[in-house]
Amino acid sequence: MARIDFGGTSEEIITRDEFPVEKAREVLRDEVVAVLGYGVQGPAQALDMRDNGINVIVGGSPDRKRSWEKALKDGWEPGETLFPFEEAAERGTIVQYLVSDAAQVLLWPEIKTHLKEGDALCFSHGFSIVYQDQTGVVPPEFVDVIMVAPKGSGTTLRANFLAGTGINGSYAVYHDYTGRALERTFALGIAIGSGYLFPTTFENEVYSDLTGERGVLMGALAGIMEAQYEVLRQHGHTPSEAFNETVEELTQSLIRLVGQNGMDWMYANCSTTAQRGALDWRHTFREAVAPVFEELYERVVSGEETRIVLEANSSPDYKEKLEAELREMRESEMWQAGAQVRALRPGTV
Repeated sequence: MARIDFGGTSEEIITRDEFPVEKAREVLRDEVVAVLGYGVQGPAQALDMRDNGINVIVGGSPDRKRSWEKALKDGWEPGETLFPFEEAAERGTIVQYLVSDAAQVLLWPEIKTHLKEGDALCFSHGFSIVYQDQTGVVPPEFVDVIMVAPKGSGTTLRANFLAGTGINGSYAVYHDYTGRALERTFALGIAIGSGYLFPTTFENEVYSDLTGERGVLMGALAGIMEAQYEVLRQHGHTPSEAFNETVEELTQSLIRLVGQNGMDWMYANCSTTAQRGALDWRHTFREAVAPVFEELYERVVSGEETRIVLEANSSPDYKEKLEAELREMRESEMWQAGAQVRALRPGTV
């Protein structure tokens, strides 16, 4: 393991140097990895493992035409590498449970009956295990329960793999029945294309993930953008100007610099006017939103956020309500302006 230091706090991480793909193949040589679900993470993880020489099968439902047809298009063959959920679980020695959180609850009574002694049950999210009182997902004692959680979308995981790079991922072992749970975890993490793996727990993964999604990564980001755009519009700025100053400059320029070099580097390479204002207002924004993040974190830990998710996602009209909310966002002036601005980017006209 490699050790990295964060100002006095150190972590042991797993890189491809310590655990190369060749070692992952050796560890998984006698395993059949059954990837259940072909929606968000399933395609990328399954394809990356297949390309890395791992024995992979996919589990899905022919009734879910969109995901089933995508699996067929990606070269998975019915009866050979593509099976209904239950048959895939029966054939697998490592079952990667990658259907949605709500679907994990619905499928669990059937999937658990196909887990055999010594199998591994692998998650990419701590949701179902941490909130067992709500999900009912309680694995049997005779299987390993492990997690490899890429810190990004399946689309990014696959794109980075094809580009020869990787995406960071976290790992955890919840239950080690075989004594091989940790090496299985490392092997899967490397095989799916992780750049490096850092340790976590099921609890810490889901608490940070749910907070991040609702906060900086999506919820807070969208809300802050909307607020700034509306203020600029109310003060007479055009939609194009308001969108460019709120979204376009961030996504097409500044955030790339942050990703490559850090926030301090980006600040150092902006105008002195931007530096001074950003450094001053940074504290005001932090103090304003810190109580909101504290409330959010408490709701995540208490299970209130997961209760809302499971209740909403199990509603028969969930998809219709979701589309209505997304349509409201899509048809707002800000994102209509965004569609036009994106169309004017060099190379798109």
